[in-house]
Amino acid sequence: MKYLHTMVRVRDIDASLRFYCEGLGLKEMRRMENAAGKFTLVFLAADETPGAEIELTYNWPQDGSPQEDYGTARNFGHLAFRVENIYETCARLQAMGYTINRPPRDGHMAFVRSPDLVSVELLQDGHLPPQEPWASMANTGVW
Repeated sequence: MKYLHTMVRVRDIDASLRFYCEGLGLKEMRRMENAAGKFTLVFLAADETPGAEIELTYNWPQDGSPQEDYGTARNFGHLAFRVENIYETCARLQAMGYTINRPPRDGHMAFVRSPDLVSVELLQDGHLPPQEPWASMANTGVW
């Protein structure tokens, strides 16, 4: 058996690509537009694990119908990524306007949510000593 991908439904493909590609550093591997099915699929992967992908699924608006409600995404759990420097990754995401819900107080783990409220766990490759402002930062919201 071979793991292929995890599918995440997204409300705004451009906002999601900004988060996953610019914020987390994933690369777009391929894209499929399906006019008959009225959806777009975008497959993303990290350089270190190109075979383990995230499939972003964007369902096109349907004849004036309201966008499908994906809720808070708490039923999904989370995606997890190992990062080279958790402080730099969190600072980049924060500068882009994303809330670090669980700051990396311990130099090892943090949580942030995508524009579609998917919880993303960031894990430090190795361990960094606690560092301000992260060490004193409180949790925000849920993840």
